Amino acid sequence: MANNEQPYDPYIPSGRGTPAPNAQHADNDRTAALQAQIDDTVNVMRQNIQRTEQRQGNINDLEHATDSLSEQAKNFQRGSNRVMREFRWKNVRTWGWIILGGAILIIIVALSIHYGTK
Repeated sequence: MANNEQPYDPYIPSGRGTPAPNAQHADNDRTAALQAQIDDTVNVMRQNIQRTEQRQGNINDLEHATDSLSEQAKNFQRGSNRVMREFRWKNVRTWGWIILGGAILIIIVALSIHYGTK
């Protein structure tokens, strides 16, 4: 290698040596534009990640609310079944008393007719 040759630099295209000042300025402008696009993309990605985290938080809140409502529905179902059984037995007792009263009334009427005619 001769002393007047420059060392190899992979970032400088071969054959051109150092770029002209105008070309270097244009390269800097393109680099700045690309960096601005990259920065915008990174910002959009960060916003997307934040929105995803917020949605995940909302989903967790909905899951908790759903679990709570499910538990309340089970408790309500148990309570309504208990009340239904209580009223069913109350209804059965009421009808039993009505039937018993009717039977006693029929017996009294039958006995009064039977003994009243003699």
